[in-house]
Amino acid sequence: MERDQAKPLAPVSDLPSSDDGEVALHLKQVRRKKFVKCFGSVAALAIILAVVIIILIFTVFRVKDPIINMNGVAVTSLELINGTIPKPGSNISVTADVSVKNPNVASFNYRNTTTTLYYYGNVVGDARGPPGRAKAHRIVRMNITIDIIVDRILASPNLVMDVRSGMLTMVSYSRVGGRINILNIIKRHVTVKMNCSMTVNIFSQAIQQQKCKRQVDV
Repeated sequence: MERDQAKPLAPVSDLPSSDDGEVALHLKQVRRKKFVKCFGSVAALAIILAVVIIILIFTVFRVKDPIINMNGVAVTSLELINGTIPKPGSNISVTADVSVKNPNVASFNYRNTTTTLYYYGNVVGDARGPPGRAKAHRIVRMNITIDIIVDRILASPNLVMDVRSGMLTMVSYSRVGGRINILNIIKRHVTVKMNCSMTVNIFSQAIQQQKCKRQVDV
């Protein structure tokens, strides 16, 4: 009996069909489009955020100069001889009402304030105020008492003329230095200065006239 053995068929190789290739290409294109859209959205958001920050820096967060004002000056102690000449060896006490206005969105931390009084270019008294803090959009007021050395005024050759007119002409110089810090991003050191010329009525011991000029250094 003749035996015929059937030969086994050769294995069929798993080759991708054209449909599978098109699907893979389509998925790749879809992923690429999603990536481009996502990247574009992130880039647009970053640009918008940068524009908003720049606008805030130049508007809301823009650092403005603090404003110092001399609201008033009062002579609290003045001893006169015959009602006209300051008594030698005595002191004249002058109280200055000084205010610091902070127009910024952050606090203004200032160091010791200094006020110096001049009589025709010569220092006749000075005072120092304590450090402090002016909150955002707030005004801080302080009373600074200055003790004037009368002997220095008496040594001036201009005193006779002032006594005859009944007026003492003086100049005050105030200085406030500090720092403004906005969100630890914008930091600025500022020094506010103010020069005031004033005329003191010897008889009424009141400030007759006052004129101030301000200056800000950064």
